[in-house]
Parts: sequence; structure tokens; C-alpha cells
Amino acid sequence: MSIKVLIVEDELALQQTLKLNLELENYQVDTCSSGGDAISVIKNFSPDLILLDIMLPVIGGIEIYKQLKDLKINTPVIFLTAKNNVQDKIEGLKLGADDYITKPFDSEVLMLKIKAIIKRNEEDNKVSDNIEFQLGKYHFNPRLRELKMGDISHTLSPKENELLKMLAENINDLLTREKALKKIWGSDTYFNGRSMDVYIAKLRKYLREDNQIEIVNIHGNGFRLVVS
Repeated sequence: MSIKVLIVEDELALQQTLKLNLELENYQVDTCSSGGDAISVIKNFSPDLILLDIMLPVIGGIEIYKQLKDLKINTPVIFLTAKNNVQDKIEGLKLGADDYITKPFDSEVLMLKIKAIIKRNEEDNKVSDNIEFQLGKYHFNPRLRELKMGDISHTLSPKENELLKMLAENINDLLTREKALKKIWGSDTYFNGRSMDVYIAKLRKYLREDNQIEIVNIHGNGFRLVVS
């Protein structure tokens, strides 16, 4: 079954170029030109990945992404934007977006980013992800991307899920920054490190209801998921 990619982009020339390039790579592609139509198209098409422009008519890409999170739709997203603004990147990554690329961009670079995210998601669905974890009072199911304690339930984004899974696999032991960054982000650059710190903060927030659990920062080396 082919991978489905949705392009939400109002620049029609770019939209059609992306569509052609993706179809040449054997992806099944649908397109949408308005932020106002994006949510309904996403629900109907059920894409495996979304290319989402930030500057859209009616509703912007950031707001669309927030709506997806509210609906617990955790489809991986790559933001597209003409703005070369670090704050935009930080905002998108804080929300949980999988990646970000600034126009104009090299189509080959975008294709590599797409393939990396698709590969990571396929790995998330392998047999190893059938392993579930009991983390103090929390039950963590990586396959469902679900972290649950009683009536409290969090549906994790793909990166949140993979990061918590790596921490859980190394429970009470060191998970190095380099290992996590290379596996989840593809490289251990400074900017990716900043992004990972944001995700660590989000996981700490999710786990805060159990004071027997702590994600400890091992300065200069990485993190430990400590369960007393």
C-alpha cells in the first residue's frame, strides 16, 4: 500500500511541483489550497504525512496544527514557510511538528526529510513497539502512542513517543543526547538539541502527576528516566 501525503499549500505552482515530485516517488498525493478546508480534507484523506504551509488563507498552518492536536490526530507534519525566522521554527517545534523547511528549498532535501519521517514511523510500528512499559503509576503503550494513568491520558506526538520509548528502554540508565538526537532528529546539531530540550520539558509535564518519576538532566551527557 502506497504512502499517502497531503500538501496544504496555496502557492499553486509550488503545490503542483511538489505533487509531481512525490508521485514520481510513488507516493499517493492529495492537495489543499486553503486552511479553511484543511481539517476536512485531512479527515477524508487520512494522510501518513502532511506538508503544511504556515501562511495560508482563512486559517494559518500553526492554527491548523493546534486543531489537529485537539482532535488527537497525530499525523506527522513538516511545516513549509517563506519566513526565515528562528521564532517560527521554535513555535512549530514546540507544538510537536516533526520538521520545518524554509522556502525556497531543495526538493531533494525535502524528499530526504519525508523519507526519514516515514521510515521512523514504520519503525514505530514494528514488533518491538508491541512492548508496553509500566512507569510508576503510568502505563505507556508506544504502539498507540498512549501514556495513561487512571483517567489521565495523553496521546503523544511521534517524536514525544520515540523519545519516551528510548528513555523507558534505558530506565534508570543514561540515554545520551547524541544517541537520541541521531535516531529521532537525524543529527546532533545545536538547533536539534534545543528542540529535544523542548520535548523533554513536555514529557516532564506529562509525568508530573507521579512524584516517583523524574527525567534527570545529566549535564553535558544526556538524560535518565528515574523511577523510584
